[in-house]
Amino acid sequence: MTVVTGELRAPRQRQDGRQDGRQGERDGPDRGRRRGRLRRTLLAALLAAAVVLPLSAAVRPGIPAPPPAALPARLTPAALATAYAANRGNAAAAARMAAADGDLSRAAADRALASPSRHLLRFDARGDGQVTEVFGDLPHATRVAVLVPGSDTTLDTYARFRAAADSLYRRLTREHRTHDHGRRRTRVAVVAWLGYRTPATISTTVLTSGRAGQAAPLLREFIGGLRTLTAPGRASVALLCHSYGTVVCARAAPALTGLGVTDIALVGSPGTGAGSAAALHTSARVWAARGAADWIAEVPHVRAGLFGTTVGFGTDPVSPAFGARVFAAGPGGHSDYFTPGSASLANLARIVLGETREVTRA
Repeated sequence: MTVVTGELRAPRQRQDGRQDGRQGERDGPDRGRRRGRLRRTLLAALLAAAVVLPLSAAVRPGIPAPPPAALPARLTPAALATAYAANRGNAAAAARMAAADGDLSRAAADRALASPSRHLLRFDARGDGQVTEVFGDLPHATRVAVLVPGSDTTLDTYARFRAAADSLYRRLTREHRTHDHGRRRTRVAVVAWLGYRTPATISTTVLTSGRAGQAAPLLREFIGGLRTLTAPGRASVALLCHSYGTVVCARAAPALTGLGVTDIALVGSPGTGAGSAAALHTSARVWAARGAADWIAEVPHVRAGLFGTTVGFGTDPVSPAFGARVFAAGPGGHSDYFTPGSASLANLARIVLGETREVTRA
């Protein structure tokens, strides 16, 4: 979700020409009413952008692609190498078909996924495309991080999402080497889960939970399947959800109980559709963070019924009213939560490793 809204307002001037820094203290109820009007205005602006702008956008024609590789309905550790190879072969075929159709950009994206170094648990090049990629030794992992992306994440933009997963995996493995005390039996894996059709940035779908409702059972199915892939015992799973992906995780949360999900982290969230962390009905610890420069803070955290559809996602997850464990994310923007060296990446790694006492709070 990347619709940008905002407001620039000059400081109020006193009659003597100086700025009145105490004016806000005297506004009282009027100030509250103005804030309410601002929220409604911002929501209207979002709706206008979502409805009007797509009318002028060019519709991208369909890209020829093969059907996904035939794989067992439920994978096992012994079948992973075969599945990885089959999906890489499917990506290579998709690259050839896209190139023959003249779409060199998609062909390059598919070709990159066909590299022998890639571990593709799922791959489907049809339409916007879906891919689930593994970093690390999944069958022997005792802790698994599953990343859930937000809007406009497709095969064409997948490289950015993959970079986030790779950055987290590098941080986790570095932490493991640097602080080895008590971690000799801890093995980590990271999964980049582009397993749903994400909404477009500028669209009506990005303002509602419709796509999240479709994605939630798919995420639940995937998390359930991890139990057969992490042998001999069940791994602890941390869900790391970004932007519209936080809406997906919130919708899936109640159905994840008993599947090993210990933590759910919501970063750069527009809201989840739930009024509080308790309303997620999960036994997992619920975390939230927002970078100081993340424009998502300007999106109104309201829910409203418009034209028979509920628009907006309600309570801000980093607000005290929501009740999540809010952690420091540093000065970064909406796309910076997995930037190497950032406070947010360090804290996300601690959450994945179960080092909750070391997470720095906001």
